[in-house]
Amino acid sequence: MALDDDIERILWSEQEISDRISEIASEISDDFKGFSSSSSSTPVLIGVATGAFMFLSDLAKKIKFPVLIDFVRAESYGSGTQSNGAPRISCDVKIDIKGKHVILVEDIVDTGNTLSCLISHLKSKGACSVSVCTLLDKPTRRKVEVQLVGEGKFYKGFECPDYFVVGYGMDFAELYRNLAYVGVLKPEMYQ
Repeated sequence: MALDDDIERILWSEQEISDRISEIASEISDDFKGFSSSSSSTPVLIGVATGAFMFLSDLAKKIKFPVLIDFVRAESYGSGTQSNGAPRISCDVKIDIKGKHVILVEDIVDTGNTLSCLISHLKSKGACSVSVCTLLDKPTRRKVEVQLVGEGKFYKGFECPDYFVVGYGMDFAELYRNLAYVGVLKPEMYQ
């Protein structure tokens, strides 16, 4: 059985995603122009593992200035579709971010709980600003408002309707991450 057989419909194609990432990278490059390549002022892209790995990779290749790259892992979901409660940091960044401008790269912002936890965590580690760059944003499901740090900005690829989506790094039970597009998973696959 092909992975595509489990998808009800494609929301954003590989080309649409690539085009939008180029636009976001250009916006970020404009906003951060003038930063030097010295490690003390180089912005840090921090991907939220594991869902943001494809997005972070493609975004980093299109940004027009040197960046440091790291990952953080926050867990609030088990193998299903329901949160297990308050997010917890299960794997921290290795780069010292004290005094640095951080761009937190997410696959999807849903309730805002995980994002809020991560922003607070990065602020406590001394980041002078925390921006958020998410491929998908589901504002209709937001429970916690996003509070950026310093002069942080919120970059988003697409506003996502309230569907269970997979692909382009996003999963259900660790499957479907390798789809090149974002699609709606057939309900019978996760119910």
